[in-house]
Amino acid sequence: MHSTALAKYKSELIQGIQAGISIAIGYFPVAIAFGLLAERTGLSIAETVMMSAIVFAGAAQYMSLSLIAAHVGAWEIIMTTFIVNIRHFLMSASLNEKVEKDSIWIKALYGFGVTDETYAVAAVRQEMVTAPYMFGLCLMAYSSWVINSGIGYIVGENLPAFLQESMGIALYALFIGLLVPSLKKHRKIIVLALLSAVINSVLLTTGRLSIGWSIALSSLFSSVVVECIFRKLEVQQDE
Repeated sequence: MHSTALAKYKSELIQGIQAGISIAIGYFPVAIAFGLLAERTGLSIAETVMMSAIVFAGAAQYMSLSLIAAHVGAWEIIMTTFIVNIRHFLMSASLNEKVEKDSIWIKALYGFGVTDETYAVAAVRQEMVTAPYMFGLCLMAYSSWVINSGIGYIVGENLPAFLQESMGIALYALFIGLLVPSLKKHRKIIVLALLSAVINSVLLTTGRLSIGWSIALSSLFSSVVVECIFRKLEVQQDE
């Protein structure tokens, strides 16, 4: 009985690792770019690796770099990244319906590894999602992100001076590259981006808020307003 349970655990773990290989490969260039930009922003290699190890959130980490470069306070960065990652509540709640019953501590451990990519892979699995499967899946994604962040930093340190200087605009180019494909597919994102930009500009113009709090509040307010508007439109269409 014990040997059967152990064999099943190993099988599920291996399946999770195999499923995570594609995510690990996909994370490679993004994590390398993060390490390069972190070095350019002024972080140490320890700070860069620790951020990836503790935060483990690509978009939030890139946003944090831009806020750090703008000398924004810690609480403002925390609030802004919290808003950016608030979707994880929904992803975790959805995934909880598909996973096997387990101790809350077990779920908390692999829940840390839930990202857009690991969620997508686990959510489309035909079988019930088990803890060892999630551990294998998240381990591959997590290892790739943390290790390649450090490699990117080391590479950045050894780049010629003119290339290091050019990395200053790479962060903005990355955000544009991430945003444009979404703009083509979803009107909601277009409205959200425009409204957030307008509110942020107004708040900055008044001069009463710092850059960090302005971004955090404009993101939160625009998200609530846009979601309410589109929900109302959907209800009207259904009627």
